[in-house]
Amino acid sequence: MAQREFMEYDVVIVGAGPSGLACAIRLRQLAAQHGNELSVCVLEKGSEVGAHILSGAVVEPRALDELIPDWRERGAPLHTPAREDRFLFLTAQGSWKLPTPPQMHNHGNYIVSLGNLCRWLGEQAEALGVEIYPGFAAAEVLYDDAGRVTGVATGDLGVGRDGQPTDHYQPGMELRARQTVFAEGCRGSLTRELMERFGLRDGAEPQTYGIGIKELWEIDPSRHQPGLVVHTVGWPMDFNTYGGSFLYHLENNQVAVGFVIGLDYTNPHLSPFDEFQRYKTHPAIRPTFEGGRRVAYGARALSEGGLQSIPRLTFPGGLLVGDTAGFLNVPKIKGTHTAMKSGMTAAEALFGHLTAAEAGTEVATYPDRLRTTWLWDELHRVRNIRPAFRWGLLGGVAYSALDTYLLRGRAPWTLRHHHDHTQLRRAADAPRIDYPKPDGKVSFDKLSSVFISNTNHAEHQRVHLTLRDPSIPVAHNLALYDAPEQRYCPAGVYEIVREADGSAPRLQINAQNCVHCKTCDIKDPTQNIRWVVPEGGGGPNYPNM
Repeated sequence: MAQREFMEYDVVIVGAGPSGLACAIRLRQLAAQHGNELSVCVLEKGSEVGAHILSGAVVEPRALDELIPDWRERGAPLHTPAREDRFLFLTAQGSWKLPTPPQMHNHGNYIVSLGNLCRWLGEQAEALGVEIYPGFAAAEVLYDDAGRVTGVATGDLGVGRDGQPTDHYQPGMELRARQTVFAEGCRGSLTRELMERFGLRDGAEPQTYGIGIKELWEIDPSRHQPGLVVHTVGWPMDFNTYGGSFLYHLENNQVAVGFVIGLDYTNPHLSPFDEFQRYKTHPAIRPTFEGGRRVAYGARALSEGGLQSIPRLTFPGGLLVGDTAGFLNVPKIKGTHTAMKSGMTAAEALFGHLTAAEAGTEVATYPDRLRTTWLWDELHRVRNIRPAFRWGLLGGVAYSALDTYLLRGRAPWTLRHHHDHTQLRRAADAPRIDYPKPDGKVSFDKLSSVFISNTNHAEHQRVHLTLRDPSIPVAHNLALYDAPEQRYCPAGVYEIVREADGSAPRLQINAQNCVHCKTCDIKDPTQNIRWVVPEGGGGPNYPNM
C-alpha cells in the first residue's frame, strides 16, 4: 500500500461544530493579539461545515458575545429573537398550559439553524487563517512511542466491503499536531477510544444520553408566529419515560419541530421515531402543520449526564471540548453556548501551554480554567435535575421544583446516573406499543424521512456499523428484546430478515441509511455495535437544520 502523506500543525481540531470552531477562532485571535504564529487546522467529516449539524435550536448568545462581540454587524445568522415561551402538558386528547420553568425562559435568546450558524463561524475562522478541511473524516488517533497523542489520520478511500483496497484506493493523510482537540460531538468514535485508552471516565458517573429527532417545515403563513417557543411533556410518553418535544417558529414561515427521548427508556418495543410521528397528530400540535410542507429530517444523540458525567478532559497530547465531553445544560435544553465556552476556554489554556511547554504534554490548566467560568457554575446548579427523572415524570418534576425554587441548585448531594444500555426489560415483560400508520400529511415513515435528510454514502465502501460478535443480534437481542435495534434506530438501518425458506432469521445492516446519530452505539444491550466513521463526506447533508 502507498505511504500516507502528512501535514504538521500546532493544533488540529477534530470536528467543525460550535466547540471546535470557537476553539479555532479563539486560538487565532490570541495568536494575532500576541504577535505569535500558530497554525490551526479543523477536520470535518461532513461534506461541508454544517452538513452534520442538527439541533433545535434556541441559542443563548452569551458565548458568542464573548467570542465575536460585533457578530450582529458581521451578519451572523441569528435573525429571530425568541418572543414567547409556552410549556404544555399533553394528555392523549387535551393539553394544559404550565408555568414555564425559569431555566426555559428564552428572553434574549434566538431561534436559529445551528448548521447555518456553524457555516458562518467557519467563515469567521477561515478569515483568521484557520485551515478547514470538510469531507475528511478523522478515523485514527496517532500516538508516539511514549503513548502520547500526536494527531489523527483521515480514513482511507476506496476500501471495499471486504476490507481490501479497490482500484480507487487512496491512503488517508496524517495530520500531526503538538496538541489535538477532539470536538466530535456526542459519542465521538475517536473520543470513545481515548476514554478507554486513558481511563478518562474513571471516577465519573456514566454518561446518559437522549435521542433527538427533528423536522423542518414550511407552514401556512397564517399559522406562523415568528419567535414562538413551545415545549411539551406528557403524551405520547408514559410517566416512566423521559421525553418531550420542542416547536420553534423561525423566520420565512419555517417551524422546527422535534422530540427528545432519554435513552434510558426501559420498554424494548418503544420506537423514538414513531413516538415523534405520533406526537405531531395531537390536537394541540397538528394544526400547526396542516397545509404545510416537510422539507428536512434528521436525528442525533445528545449527552445528558451533565456535570457529574464529565470525564477527565485532558490526556498527553490532547483534550476534549463540547458535546463529546458532555456540556449540555439539560433543563435549559441548550448546549451551544456551553460547547462554545468550553472550546474558547480550551483555546486559552492551549495558547499558554504551547508557548511554554513541551509538545505532547498534558494541558493541565484547561479543567482548572473551566471550573472558574460561568459554564461550570451553570452546570453545577442543574446537575440533579436530569437524574431526578429516574423517579418518573411526576417525581422528576416535583424534585426539579424543589431543587430550583428552594435549594436553588445548591443541594448538598449529587444524584447518580446509570448506563442506558442496561435499562431494557425483556420484551416478554414489557407492553407492546401499537403505533398508527403514517398518514403522509403530518406523520411519515422512516424511509421517506431519510430521503429528505439527503443521506448518502459511497457505494461498496466498508460498512461503518461494526459488530464485535455477529451472532449476538439474533441469539441475544432478538431472543430477549425482540431486536430493539429495529426500533431505536431512526433511519431504518437495522432489519431482521426472515427468508421464505424458513431459514434462521438474520440481521441486515442498511448502512446507506445511517444519519450518524450514534444511538445504536449507545443503546445496544451488550454494546456489541460499534459506530466508526465512514468515508469522509458521507452521511446526511442537512439544509437549515
